[in-house]
Amino acid sequence: MDPNLKREIMLENYSNPYNYETKTEEEGFIKVNGNIVSCIDDINIYIKIENNKIIDAYFDGEACAISTSSSSIMIKNIIGKTILEAEEYIENFIAMIDEKEYNEKLLKEAIVYDEIYKQESRKTCATLPYIALKKAIIKNQKNK
Repeated sequence: MDPNLKREIMLENYSNPYNYETKTEEEGFIKVNGNIVSCIDDINIYIKIENNKIIDAYFDGEACAISTSSSSIMIKNIIGKTILEAEEYIENFIAMIDEKEYNEKLLKEAIVYDEIYKQESRKTCATLPYIALKKAIIKNQKNK
């Protein structure tokens, strides 16, 4: 993908993040926090699961451009996915970040982070929402 297009997608998702909402917790949503102690990144991910499917999701908090845009793109891609599909999406994203084999088609817009490994400190920013999502899925499984 063209580097300018990557930057444009990241900036659009930072400037106008998808489902970034500051509101009180809604009934039926699982909330998890993701933060990086060495910087400002501190986000909350909220997901609503029904019949083993993520039917809605949003996030809030304060974060850098990478974490915010990564959260926005992730939220777009997980709504409507089953838990298994969401876990596969997470695994593929982490594999991409770690320079391992991954399915590019599953990642859609998240492919813009395919070279983030070149900036070691930014890997943590990009993966923050995915780690939080994984925690939310585990929390959901424990609540069953």
